[in-house]
Amino acid sequence: MEETIFTKAVGNTAKIKVLEFLIEGRELDYSLSDIAEGSGIGRTTLFRIWNDFEKLNLVIQTRTIGNAKLFKLNNKNPFVKRLIELFDSLIINSLKEKEIEV
Repeated sequence: MEETIFTKAVGNTAKIKVLEFLIEGRELDYSLSDIAEGSGIGRTTLFRIWNDFEKLNLVIQTRTIGNAKLFKLNNKNPFVKRLIELFDSLIINSLKEKEIEV
C-alpha cells in the first residue's frame, strides 16, 4: 500500500492505517474484516490493536448484521475531531500544492 501524506506526517503503523481508513470513510460503518482489508493490515493485527480503539472510545458500534458487528469512527470524541481536522488540513494543503505545480 502506498504511503499517503497522512501516514508520512504521523507515521505508518497499523493503528495509523486503521485511523486513516476510518477517517476517510467517516460517514460509513464497517465490519472488522472490511476495516482490516481497507487499511491494508491483517485481521490478526487488527484484533491485536482493536481493544485500544474501543477503550479510548475512538470507534462506536453502529449495528449488527448477522454475526458481524459494524463500527464507525466516533466523531463526538474530541481526540477524533482533532485527528479529522489534521487529516483534512493535510489533504487540502496537499491538493493545493499539486494545483500550484500544474
